[in-house]
Amino acid sequence: MNATALVSIPVGVVVERHKATSPWLDFIWRPVSVLVGVPSAAPWTPLGPIGDVATFYAGTGTIELYRTEAENYRNNLGSGTPALWVVLRPTGTEPPYIVQAVTADPAEGEAFTEAGTDLVETVPMPDVIAKMVEEVVADHYVERPFFKRQRDDAGRDGRAKGGRGGEP
Repeated sequence: MNATALVSIPVGVVVERHKATSPWLDFIWRPVSVLVGVPSAAPWTPLGPIGDVATFYAGTGTIELYRTEAENYRNNLGSGTPALWVVLRPTGTEPPYIVQAVTADPAEGEAFTEAGTDLVETVPMPDVIAKMVEEVVADHYVERPFFKRQRDDAGRDGRAKGGRGGEP
């Protein structure tokens, strides 16, 4: 974004690694949560295996909240299950991913899926972060009235009455 963030929230990203059942992949990775603040652990510190699942602290990200995105944050909070979008970018080496972004804006999270190369998943939004997002929405959300667009005189086939569909 080009605008200055109102609030920047540092977070730590936790990911899980599952053994894959595919002949083409060894493991399946997915973000599972964020930690409020920056842990003192180094990125890719193992947090512990539970059966076939290994959990890692993958690194840090920063959630930036902007005044202009207050409506998107409001929609996220109003969904009943507020989420954060975590974006992991493949490195092609070890460690397998870097934390590219963490966002509370659903539109921005969706936009990260367009390239098709990043791993983009939602994780539950911690209550502390939800409260910060609520404050931004309360201070900066502006209800915009809905204006119904008026139809023009074009016919159903797209041609203006008496015209020849835009031909001179």
